[in-house]
Amino acid sequence: MRYHAPARGTVDAAAFARQPLAAWREHAAKLEGIEWPSIDALNDALPRDAGVRFVAQTPDLLADGMHYEQRIAERGEIATREGNWHDLLNALIWLRHPALKQALNRRQVDEIARMGPKQRSRPQYAMTHFDEAGVIVAVRDPALLALWNAHDWYGLFWNRRRAWLDGSIEVEVFGHALLEHALSPDKLLVGKALVFQPTTTMDMADVHRACVDAVMSGQLLCDPLELRPLPLSGIPGWHPQGDNEAFHRSADCYQPRRADREYPDALRLA
Repeated sequence: MRYHAPARGTVDAAAFARQPLAAWREHAAKLEGIEWPSIDALNDALPRDAGVRFVAQTPDLLADGMHYEQRIAERGEIATREGNWHDLLNALIWLRHPALKQALNRRQVDEIARMGPKQRSRPQYAMTHFDEAGVIVAVRDPALLALWNAHDWYGLFWNRRRAWLDGSIEVEVFGHALLEHALSPDKLLVGKALVFQPTTTMDMADVHRACVDAVMSGQLLCDPLELRPLPLSGIPGWHPQGDNEAFHRSADCYQPRRADREYPDALRLA
Protein backbone atom coordinates (compact mmCIF):
# COMPACT_ATOMS: atom_id res chain seq x y z
CA MET A 1 0.00 0.00 0.00
CA ARG A 2 1.35 3.39 -1.01
CA TYR A 3 2.38 5.56 1.92
CA HIS A 4 0.69 8.94 2.28
CA ALA A 5 2.61 11.36 4.47
CA PRO A 6 0.66 13.50 6.93
CA ALA A 7 -0.18 17.04 5.89
CA ARG A 8 2.24 19.73 6.94
CA GLY A 9 1.15 21.12 10.29
CA THR A 10 -0.41 17.82 11.36
CA VAL A 11 2.82 15.88 11.93
CA ASP A 12 3.10 14.66 15.52
CA ALA A 13 5.89 16.64 17.23
CA ALA A 14 7.20 13.32 18.55
CA ALA A 15 8.27 12.42 15.01
CA PHE A 16 10.78 15.26 14.91
CA ALA A 17 12.04 14.49 18.42
CA ARG A 18 12.80 10.86 17.60
CA GLN A 19 15.41 9.36 15.30
CA PRO A 20 15.91 9.47 12.39
CA LEU A 21 14.35 12.95 12.03
CA ALA A 22 15.94 14.17 15.26
CA ALA A 23 19.28 14.06 13.43
CA TRP A 24 18.13 16.95 11.22
CA ARG A 25 17.80 19.67 13.83
CA GLU A 26 19.80 22.15 11.72
CA HIS A 27 16.90 22.08 9.26
CA ALA A 28 14.14 22.30 11.87
CA ALA A 29 12.67 25.44 10.32
CA LYS A 30 12.36 23.73 6.94
CA LEU A 31 10.73 20.67 8.49
CA GLU A 32 8.62 22.07 11.32
CA GLY A 33 7.80 25.60 10.23
CA ILE A 34 4.24 26.55 9.33
CA GLU A 35 5.15 27.30 5.71
CA TRP A 36 6.89 25.04 3.23
CA PRO A 37 10.40 26.26 2.40
CA SER A 38 10.61 27.85 -1.02
CA ILE A 39 12.84 26.63 -3.82
CA ASP A 40 14.92 29.78 -3.31
CA ALA A 41 15.37 28.96 0.38
CA LEU A 42 16.61 25.48 -0.50
CA ASN A 43 19.05 26.92 -3.02
CA ASP A 44 20.29 29.44 -0.47
CA ALA A 45 21.30 26.49 1.73
CA LEU A 46 23.50 24.97 -0.99
CA PRO A 47 27.22 25.74 -1.00
CA ARG A 48 28.23 28.16 -3.77
CA ASP A 49 30.26 25.50 -5.56
CA ALA A 50 27.52 22.86 -5.41
CA GLY A 51 27.21 22.61 -9.19
CA VAL A 52 23.48 21.88 -8.87
CA ARG A 53 20.37 23.83 -7.96
CA PHE A 54 16.78 23.00 -7.14
CA VAL A 55 14.16 23.98 -9.72
CA ALA A 56 10.39 23.79 -9.44
CA GLN A 57 8.99 20.71 -11.16
CA THR A 58 6.37 22.21 -13.44
CA PRO A 59 4.71 20.99 -16.66
CA ASP A 60 6.91 23.44 -18.58
CA LEU A 61 10.05 21.93 -17.05
CA LEU A 62 8.96 18.38 -17.83
CA ALA A 63 8.02 19.29 -21.40
CA ASP A 64 11.66 18.87 -22.44
CA GLY A 65 11.25 15.10 -21.98
CA MET A 66 14.58 14.77 -20.20
CA HIS A 67 15.13 11.99 -17.68
CA TYR A 68 15.31 13.27 -14.09
CA GLU A 69 18.90 12.05 -13.70
CA GLN A 70 20.04 13.45 -17.06
CA ARG A 71 18.66 16.87 -16.18
CA ILE A 72 20.83 16.87 -13.07
CA ALA A 73 23.92 15.73 -14.97
CA GLU A 74 23.55 18.01 -17.99
CA ARG A 75 21.93 21.11 -16.52
CA GLY A 76 22.61 20.83 -12.81
CA GLU A 77 18.84 21.05 -12.21
CA ILE A 78 17.16 18.96 -9.51
CA ALA A 79 13.45 18.89 -10.33
CA THR A 80 11.62 19.46 -7.04
CA ARG A 81 7.89 19.46 -6.32
CA GLU A 82 6.97 22.34 -4.07
CA GLY A 83 4.93 21.58 -0.96
CA ASN A 84 5.91 17.91 -1.08
CA TRP A 85 7.50 15.98 1.79
CA HIS A 86 9.26 13.43 -0.43
CA ASP A 87 11.00 16.07 -2.52
CA LEU A 88 11.80 18.31 0.44
CA LEU A 89 13.52 15.44 2.22
CA ASN A 90 15.38 14.56 -0.97
CA ALA A 91 16.60 18.15 -1.05
CA LEU A 92 17.84 17.90 2.53
CA ILE A 93 19.82 14.78 1.62
CA TRP A 94 21.42 16.77 -1.21
CA LEU A 95 22.37 19.44 1.34
CA ARG A 96 23.99 16.95 3.71
CA HIS A 97 25.42 14.36 1.31
CA PRO A 98 26.14 16.14 -1.99
CA ALA A 99 29.11 13.96 -2.93
CA LEU A 100 27.18 10.72 -2.54
CA LYS A 101 24.19 12.14 -4.41
CA GLN A 102 26.51 13.22 -7.24
CA ALA A 103 28.13 9.79 -7.34
CA LEU A 104 24.74 8.10 -7.66
CA ASN A 105 23.71 10.54 -10.38
CA ARG A 106 26.84 9.88 -12.45
CA ARG A 107 26.38 6.14 -12.14
CA GLN A 108 22.69 6.40 -13.05
CA VAL A 109 23.45 8.48 -16.14
CA ASP A 110 26.09 5.97 -17.24
CA GLU A 111 23.54 3.18 -16.89
CA ILE A 112 20.91 5.14 -18.83
CA ALA A 113 23.42 5.57 -21.67
CA ARG A 114 24.12 1.84 -21.61
CA MET A 115 20.56 0.57 -21.22
CA GLY A 116 18.46 3.26 -22.86
CA PRO A 117 15.73 5.29 -21.12
CA LYS A 118 13.13 2.49 -20.99
CA GLN A 119 15.17 -0.42 -19.62
CA ARG A 120 16.62 -0.71 -16.13
CA SER A 121 19.71 -2.62 -15.10
CA ARG A 122 20.50 -4.39 -11.84
CA PRO A 123 22.81 -1.53 -10.82
CA GLN A 124 20.02 0.98 -11.48
CA TYR A 125 17.64 -0.95 -9.23
CA ALA A 126 20.31 -1.14 -6.52
CA MET A 127 21.04 2.58 -6.69
CA THR A 128 17.36 3.52 -6.67
CA HIS A 129 16.66 1.30 -3.65
CA PHE A 130 19.58 2.88 -1.80
CA ASP A 131 18.59 6.41 -2.82
CA GLU A 132 15.08 5.89 -1.47
CA ALA A 133 15.64 3.64 1.55
CA GLY A 134 19.40 3.41 2.06
CA VAL A 135 21.31 3.43 5.32
CA ILE A 136 25.06 3.56 5.86
CA VAL A 137 26.20 1.27 8.68
CA ALA A 138 29.58 1.04 10.40
CA VAL A 139 30.08 -2.19 12.35
CA ARG A 140 33.07 -2.41 14.68
CA ASP A 141 32.13 -5.67 16.44
CA PRO A 142 32.02 -8.73 14.13
CA ALA A 143 29.69 -10.52 16.57
CA LEU A 144 26.99 -7.99 15.70
CA LEU A 145 27.38 -8.78 12.03
CA ALA A 146 26.91 -12.48 12.79
CA LEU A 147 23.62 -11.73 14.57
CA TRP A 148 22.55 -9.59 11.64
CA ASN A 149 23.47 -12.30 9.11
CA ALA A 150 21.25 -14.76 10.99
CA HIS A 151 18.36 -12.27 11.35
CA ASP A 152 18.65 -12.77 15.09
CA TRP A 153 16.81 -9.54 15.70
CA TYR A 154 16.17 -10.20 19.39
CA GLY A 155 19.87 -10.76 19.90
CA LEU A 156 20.91 -7.77 17.80
CA PHE A 157 18.47 -5.21 19.15
CA TRP A 158 17.64 -6.41 22.67
CA ASN A 159 20.48 -8.52 24.02
CA ARG A 160 23.06 -6.22 22.41
CA ARG A 161 21.14 -2.96 22.70
CA ARG A 162 24.10 -1.26 24.40
CA ALA A 163 26.10 -1.74 21.22
CA TRP A 164 23.84 0.77 19.47
CA LEU A 165 24.72 3.36 22.11
CA ASP A 166 28.45 2.81 22.64
CA GLY A 167 29.68 3.12 19.04
CA SER A 168 30.05 -0.60 18.34
CA ILE A 169 27.59 -0.08 15.48
CA GLU A 170 26.54 3.24 13.96
CA VAL A 171 23.83 4.04 11.45
CA GLU A 172 23.07 7.03 9.27
CA VAL A 173 19.92 7.21 7.18
CA PHE A 174 20.50 8.28 3.58
CA GLY A 175 17.21 7.33 1.93
CA HIS A 176 14.74 10.20 1.75
CA ALA A 177 11.73 7.87 1.54
CA LEU A 178 12.73 6.46 4.94
CA LEU A 179 12.74 9.96 6.37
CA GLU A 180 9.31 10.56 4.86
CA HIS A 181 7.93 7.40 6.49
CA ALA A 182 9.40 8.57 9.80
CA LEU A 183 6.89 11.44 9.78
CA SER A 184 4.47 8.84 11.20
CA PRO A 185 6.01 8.00 14.62
CA ASP A 186 4.44 4.54 14.88
CA LYS A 187 5.60 3.48 11.41
CA LEU A 188 7.94 0.48 11.40
CA LEU A 189 11.04 1.46 9.43
CA VAL A 190 13.27 -0.97 7.54
CA GLY A 191 16.33 0.36 5.74
CA LYS A 192 18.44 -1.12 2.96
CA ALA A 193 21.98 -1.11 4.23
CA LEU A 194 25.49 -0.84 2.91
CA VAL A 195 27.82 -2.12 5.63
CA PHE A 196 31.38 -1.03 6.39
CA GLN A 197 33.94 -2.30 8.89
CA PRO A 198 36.13 0.69 9.79
CA THR A 199 39.36 0.67 11.74
CA THR A 200 39.34 1.77 15.37
CA THR A 201 40.64 5.23 14.43
CA MET A 202 37.97 5.95 11.80
CA ASP A 203 34.79 7.92 12.39
CA MET A 204 31.58 8.15 10.35
CA ALA A 205 33.03 10.90 8.18
CA ASP A 206 35.68 8.41 7.04
CA VAL A 207 32.96 5.84 6.38
CA HIS A 208 30.99 8.36 4.30
CA ARG A 209 34.04 9.13 2.16
CA ALA A 210 34.67 5.43 1.63
CA CYS A 211 31.04 4.97 0.64
CA VAL A 212 31.25 7.74 -1.96
CA ASP A 213 34.44 6.26 -3.43
CA ALA A 214 33.02 2.73 -3.56
CA VAL A 215 29.77 3.85 -5.19
CA MET A 216 31.54 6.09 -7.70
CA SER A 217 33.97 3.33 -8.72
CA GLY A 218 31.22 0.75 -9.10
CA GLN A 219 32.54 -1.38 -6.26
CA LEU A 220 29.15 -1.11 -4.55
CA LEU A 221 25.53 -0.95 -5.72
CA CYS A 222 25.85 -3.27 -8.67
CA ASP A 223 22.94 -5.48 -7.57
CA PRO A 224 20.01 -4.95 -5.18
CA LEU A 225 20.97 -8.13 -3.32
CA GLU A 226 24.01 -6.29 -1.93
CA LEU A 227 21.63 -4.37 0.32
CA ARG A 228 20.83 -5.87 3.72
CA PRO A 229 17.48 -5.22 5.40
CA LEU A 230 17.92 -3.40 8.71
CA PRO A 231 14.83 -2.91 10.93
CA LEU A 232 15.63 0.60 12.13
CA SER A 233 12.71 0.57 14.53
CA GLY A 234 14.65 -1.90 16.68
CA ILE A 235 17.42 0.60 17.45
CA PRO A 236 17.07 1.99 20.99
CA GLY A 237 15.08 5.20 20.94
CA TRP A 238 13.85 4.88 17.36
CA HIS A 239 10.34 3.52 18.06
CA PRO A 240 7.86 4.29 20.87
CA GLN A 241 7.73 0.60 21.87
CA GLY A 242 11.46 -0.01 21.59
CA ASP A 243 12.04 -0.17 25.36
CA ASN A 244 9.56 -3.04 25.65
CA GLU A 245 11.21 -6.47 25.42
CA ALA A 246 8.04 -7.97 23.94
CA PHE A 247 8.34 -5.62 20.96
CA HIS A 248 11.62 -7.27 20.00
CA ARG A 249 10.07 -10.72 20.06
CA SER A 250 7.16 -10.02 17.75
CA ALA A 251 7.53 -6.76 15.77
CA ASP A 252 6.35 -7.12 12.19
CA CYS A 253 9.52 -5.47 10.89
CA TYR A 254 11.54 -8.49 12.12
CA GLN A 255 11.44 -10.99 9.29
CA PRO A 256 13.23 -14.37 9.23
CA ARG A 257 16.08 -14.91 6.80
CA ARG A 258 15.26 -16.88 3.69
CA ALA A 259 17.19 -20.14 3.51
CA ASP A 260 18.82 -19.10 0.23
CA ARG A 261 19.63 -15.51 1.24
CA GLU A 262 23.31 -14.68 1.58
CA TYR A 263 24.78 -11.28 2.33
CA PRO A 264 28.09 -9.83 1.14
CA ASP A 265 30.78 -9.23 3.72
CA ALA A 266 31.07 -5.77 5.21
CA LEU A 267 33.48 -3.61 3.22
CA ARG A 268 36.68 -3.51 5.26
CA LEU A 269 38.30 -0.09 5.45
CA ALA A 270 41.99 0.47 5.99
